Amino acid sequence: MQLHDLSSFNFTFFDVLDIVIVAIIIYQLYNLIRGTIAANIFIGLAIICLMYFAVQALHMHLLTKILENFMNVGLLALIVVFQQEIRRFLLLVGKNASLQRNKAWWRYFFGKNEVEKNNLARIKPIIDACKSLKQTHTGALIVFAKYYDEQFFQNSCEVVDAKISKRLLESIFQKTSPLHDGAVVIAENKIKAASCILPLTDNTDLPPQFGLRHRAGIGVSEANDATAIIISEETGELSYAKHGRVKMNIGFAELEKLLNKDF
Repeated sequence: MQLHDLSSFNFTFFDVLDIVIVAIIIYQLYNLIRGTIAANIFIGLAIICLMYFAVQALHMHLLTKILENFMNVGLLALIVVFQQEIRRFLLLVGKNASLQRNKAWWRYFFGKNEVEKNNLARIKPIIDACKSLKQTHTGALIVFAKYYDEQFFQNSCEVVDAKISKRLLESIFQKTSPLHDGAVVIAENKIKAASCILPLTDNTDLPPQFGLRHRAGIGVSEANDATAIIISEETGELSYAKHGRVKMNIGFAELEKLLNKDF
């Protein structure tokens, strides 16, 4: 039995750091595409790459030439196909590196009680409004954007820029309101916009009972660093969308925990 000499493997601190950083990046990318249509696209691209190496090894010249042309534009194709995922990844990097985020962590550790108290005060009107809308089976879509992209939202929204209140949210989603058809966007502790037309998700594996409201809530969570509450008009059921995935039929205790964590 031959023993391999491990003395040639001279790992330094920076080698370990390099591996850890790459592992974190791969994990974050996996979280971004998990459960979305991008995961299927990635698998398709991986299969094409494997086919290219296989036909090249088997000297199948025609297929090799065709797949080689595809591989030559592979980087450009990746940028086009994964445009939304790249945008979300860059938003994630910017969010974690921002000074405002660091300030939030500082307040969390050194003023945790005050932070929790402020969070409860902010989310209480939203939860109270959701209770009322659920009881009356009033359809609603409430989006929480961590970064308010004016170019993305204001092109299809009515600007509100108002204090968050239960009565205002109820009024917007009443069927007789001219603003009820669309989403409300909450950011920077304000109702920034209403009647927003949002991009629909391309995910084809959603339950058949999901209508445009659910698909828009999931779609905005895929395209932006945002979460969404969806209230079904037919059943009054509450759903919560984040990173392209959705939790169905959640209760108000769970909703409070989710908002307290994400908002």
